[in-house]
Amino acid sequence: MPEYSKFFNPEMEMLTRPEIEALQLQRLQQTVRHCMNSPFYKKRFDEIGLKPEDIRSLDDLRRIPFTTKQDLRDTYPFGIASVPLEKCVRLHSSSGTTGNPTVILHTQKDLEEWANAVARCLWMVGARPEDVFQNTSGYGMFTGGLGFQYGAERLGMLTIPAAAGNSRRQIKFITDFGTTVVHAIPSYATRLFEVMQEEGIDPRRDTKLRILAIGAEPHSDEQRKRIEQMLGVKAYNSFGMSEMCGPGVAFECREQNGMHIWEDYYIVEIVDPDTLEPVPDGEIGELVLTTLNREAMPLLRYRTRDLTRIIPGECPCGRHHKRIDRMKGRSDDMIVLKGVNIFPIQIEEVLMTFKELGSNYLITLETEESNDAMTVEVELDQQHFTDDYGKLQLLTREISRQLHDEILLTPHVKLLPPGSLPVSEGKAVRVKDLRKHFQ
Repeated sequence: MPEYSKFFNPEMEMLTRPEIEALQLQRLQQTVRHCMNSPFYKKRFDEIGLKPEDIRSLDDLRRIPFTTKQDLRDTYPFGIASVPLEKCVRLHSSSGTTGNPTVILHTQKDLEEWANAVARCLWMVGARPEDVFQNTSGYGMFTGGLGFQYGAERLGMLTIPAAAGNSRRQIKFITDFGTTVVHAIPSYATRLFEVMQEEGIDPRRDTKLRILAIGAEPHSDEQRKRIEQMLGVKAYNSFGMSEMCGPGVAFECREQNGMHIWEDYYIVEIVDPDTLEPVPDGEIGELVLTTLNREAMPLLRYRTRDLTRIIPGECPCGRHHKRIDRMKGRSDDMIVLKGVNIFPIQIEEVLMTFKELGSNYLITLETEESNDAMTVEVELDQQHFTDDYGKLQLLTREISRQLHDEILLTPHVKLLPPGSLPVSEGKAVRVKDLRKHFQ
């Protein structure tokens, strides 16, 4: 294999903190001036009497109001754009199941920068032109498909745009084409292993898999380690969202100790979701992002609703771009049960510590005699499956005890045979809220 640099883009990846902040201020000032071409931002700045020249330091960012998903819906479809529509070459949008979809426009330069960012992420975890990359994401409006596709091509890998679903075909591609790098959401990576078992395929022996990029749904570190053990790969956490282009916003390096967020592309803030005041590094809060290198639709102080923290300290990999922790969940996905705030990821973290359990689970919230109740259904692991009633009772009690220690409530726990719960080819459905809320 040829000798390659450790960095895909050394000029940007090796920046020191002072250099990063100087570049951010320069790009922030350019971005704010450019945003005055947007009817939305022009009006918003005029309303509060703020001018682009008032942004003289990075601290002045806090003078700019937040942008929200509702703002994107209210200005649907193109009201936030900062360039004429004829300069745009692509749009992506959400499904819009709860109102107007959110629409993000891209110029050709935006797409090129996006591909560079994703290529930088994949290179950071060891992908090289000699690798074969297989993408199991959906294509079309979902950014995970085309985002990883163009990034992998920019890096120089042979790419297999397999798209979502059809697990047996996915596995045939992996074995026949010598796939070494795969992008998949965590629940689907687990599903691929289950189908491999059904087909008598040992991923360690019968495939060349070595790198897995995972993201798009919250998952615990325990789940990641389990996937690594099953498939015989190193699995690296990825973060992206369509409002920020898609994948490529932040990615783990080989140290696997947090996701480097590319600060030449974004300014990251962590704020208290209630007070909207900044929280210290190391504390959980809502992730707020400002784009720094986008033409068509730059966004200023966009509230992502994702909950995470900035990891203090330096990374041994040598990059000085800040690291964010894996997503704890979304502020609007939090379960409130009997006055207790619970995130589904807390339950997963407990379940994944039991070797007797598989990876598929479902949390159901119901009203029982005017009281809210939680049931956690989880499949038993195929290799540890037993129908010994006594052992199952002991296991159920221990799971319940540990869940109570974590979430301060005792849910009903039901252990199910392997394959009992529905399997989704897309993001896994982890919570069903069937509660009846009386006025």
